[in-house]
Amino acid sequence: MIEQFGIGIDICNIEKFKKKSFKDNERFYKKIFSISEINYCIKFKNYHEKFAAKFAIKEALIKSINEKVNFQDIQTTYLNSKPKIILKSSKKYNFLISLSHEKDYAVAVVISEKIK
Repeated sequence: MIEQFGIGIDICNIEKFKKKSFKDNERFYKKIFSISEINYCIKFKNYHEKFAAKFAIKEALIKSINEKVNFQDIQTTYLNSKPKIILKSSKKYNFLISLSHEKDYAVAVVISEKIK
């Protein structure tokens, strides 16, 4: 039985992550992203946009649910090249995610479905 739906959207300026290089700001990144998320992003030449996109997903998820969660509770991954969210603190949600990035911005939309 479905209890409620929620929607969240976030846009992130990729430049913010370009200015904070991973090498010089590892502690900052580890507060927001899991080790597996970090390892995924840093394997790309354009890792700044990958971090910005994951950040946008996390912010959009926080806006879509009616619970307090922190960044480390939210695990982003990919399944068949599509973004997927695992909410570590709760198993009572399903999520639909749309993600895009172009030039200076990454944007994410998250639709949450709370399951009873």
